[in-house]
Amino acid sequence: MTDEASNRPEARAPRGFADRRGRDLTAERRIVARVSEVYERWGFEALETPAFEYADALGKFLPDADRPNEGVFALQDDPDSEGNGQWMALRYDHTAPLARFAAQNWETLPKPFRRYAYGPVWRNEKPGPGRFREFWQCDADTVGSDRPEADAEIIAMGCEGLRAAGLAAGQAVIRVSNRKLFDGLFDAGGITDPVQRLTALRAVDKYDRLGVEGVRLLLGEGRLDESGDYTKGANLPASVIGAIEAFLASAEAPGLSRAGVLDAVSGAARSGFLGAAGEEALKELAAIDRALNAMGVSQDDVRFDPAIVRGLEYYTGAVFEAELLLDTKDEKGRAVRFGSIGGGGRYDDLVSRFTGQSTPATGFSFGVSRLASALRAAGRGDEDVTRGPVVAIVFSEDDMQHYLDAVSELRAAGIPAELYLGRAGMKAQMKYADRRGAPAAVILGGDEIAAGQVTIKDLDAGRARAAAITDNNAWKAERPGQQTVARDQLVAVVRSIIE
Repeated sequence: MTDEASNRPEARAPRGFADRRGRDLTAERRIVARVSEVYERWGFEALETPAFEYADALGKFLPDADRPNEGVFALQDDPDSEGNGQWMALRYDHTAPLARFAAQNWETLPKPFRRYAYGPVWRNEKPGPGRFREFWQCDADTVGSDRPEADAEIIAMGCEGLRAAGLAAGQAVIRVSNRKLFDGLFDAGGITDPVQRLTALRAVDKYDRLGVEGVRLLLGEGRLDESGDYTKGANLPASVIGAIEAFLASAEAPGLSRAGVLDAVSGAARSGFLGAAGEEALKELAAIDRALNAMGVSQDDVRFDPAIVRGLEYYTGAVFEAELLLDTKDEKGRAVRFGSIGGGGRYDDLVSRFTGQSTPATGFSFGVSRLASALRAAGRGDEDVTRGPVVAIVFSEDDMQHYLDAVSELRAAGIPAELYLGRAGMKAQMKYADRRGAPAAVILGGDEIAAGQVTIKDLDAGRARAAAITDNNAWKAERPGQQTVARDQLVAVVRSIIE
């Protein structure tokens, strides 16, 4: 190996970051466009915040004030007049920037302030299959309303947004609960240690994966998993563990309506064990249910589920999580579970970090990149296949004007077209057009030009016929999808092929 070769950098993308081409980009842009249309129809204003925020604005994502780079990607700004350089970080989500924006502009904003946002977010976490450090999210939030109807509206709009993104009825469900249910249960059970509460909630968050037995162990002394790893438990009293188990089991009876789940939860909490906060949670959920019913949101699209706790250090009231119900498979045809594709809830303390005054807020966010991947894994990505431009084949430098005229006519008619600008022969050019996903190739050889004609090859028809014909001689004899027409018919014939 020469010194020059050994000094060449290896062409590679950073771990957790992905290159995306036409099909992936088309899928994400389609989802964002359709969901944005829903948000605007519901009266939400678009807002775009910078990719960077000052790191102290990100709150709980700051593990180290001296170098806040765990969980976020951070860098130090140029020193100010006093020689101090503040840390900036790429946004972790769209909610923290909203809180900063609302606090900064509160006096001039309409209240409540309703906004939606979309774009990439960055997380400095360990990447893995389907888990990236850069991905797109799409959010909608209402800041300044403490009414349960604001939560209900966000949930109902989330349902409509998921439909617009391509999920039909029965293909996704939004599960709803309220963090105050567990706050009340812990209060009534005398559990005051924040760490103990957090450990218990983390155990509940694993309910769908570990089941009641696994959660019971994590609520108690701890659990040894199949790999031999031991997870320390919350060490709750048996009475509190029993109440939590009753909570979790209350919503599992098939066919329960949202109101039925609330009745079951209320009955499952033994007398005096729901607490004042829990009673308040039930009232808020009942109000959400009434609003959802008034908006015509079905019991199948939105269900109440006390096992939903998400955002353990973030949400203060209602919480919701969107779950994909479609059957999905990986590239090898093996069944995979995508599970959560979005979620949200009420976060009444985020803006107050800046202002010192409680400002109620609620919102919903879904992963655009994740949803696009899920739809493709469910075999629903055909509409995102990128169709390339019509390709004009080049035969001779002397006839370049004819080729340029042809692509100019097509473009002027609103038809994407390109002139082949490599130096390969006819066969390679046709292969190029096929790889580009071109619907048609325009052929202007010497004979066509002399006769005032053009040959148009319908590549879509050719692909379809070639897939059905095993005899190569028969394929050649049929000359699939190729026709020679008068030169002035170019645009009309190409348009008929595309449409």
